Amino acid sequence: MFKALGLWAYGPLRCRVKASGLGLLVGLTVLAAPPAYAEPHTIVAFGDSLSAGYNLPHDAAFPNQLETALAEQGLNVRVVNAGVSGDTTAGGVARLDWMLGDAPDLVIVELGANDALRGIAPTQVEANLDAILTRLTAEGVGVVLAGMYAPPNMGAEYAQSFNALYPRLAERHGVPLYPFFLDGVAAERDLLQSDGMHPTAEGVAEIVRRILPTVQQALKAETPEAERGRPSQ
Repeated sequence: MFKALGLWAYGPLRCRVKASGLGLLVGLTVLAAPPAYAEPHTIVAFGDSLSAGYNLPHDAAFPNQLETALAEQGLNVRVVNAGVSGDTTAGGVARLDWMLGDAPDLVIVELGANDALRGIAPTQVEANLDAILTRLTAEGVGVVLAGMYAPPNMGAEYAQSFNALYPRLAERHGVPLYPFFLDGVAAERDLLQSDGMHPTAEGVAEIVRRILPTVQQALKAETPEAERGRPSQ
């Protein structure tokens, strides 16, 4: 990706039926059956190498660990890995159609780190992310915007402009913001790979632990009331 980040239920219904005919009993059983299980909701992790799982086993990547954590909370979801190492916000705009082919219910937008490392103007980063959020909301797709902080070596002025764009976009589009994707992991050497910037499997676990409540709340907002609480298949 980039070379340096710096230290930056429905239970079964019970019916007691007294009937002389087997056909009547079967008919009542069918009528009393619970609703069909809800289809799994699809979450897409739309980002760069931080969410793609750079240099990690498949099961240790962010999408897989998030899917496992949500399943442990009783949520019927699948999380698609749409992370591309080295991707920028402009790259995200370019592959929106491809990503939407997965028909997501919720997209976690995790882009911008590479833009900051390349010194791309915050105004351009904001315009790209604005285009992504505009398209997703127009398509009726739920969004969690995962923010990023600029590396300190970019200078205070750049950092101030860059860091402010994520809260502004979240407010503009009315989507939940997770302020910093690497919260609790950046600069923690025991949670980072030897390159000092990509999370280890343990680092990803920490990211998942911290972002989980935000994702759960966003997923709940995208789930019809009738489907909540249904067991997964």
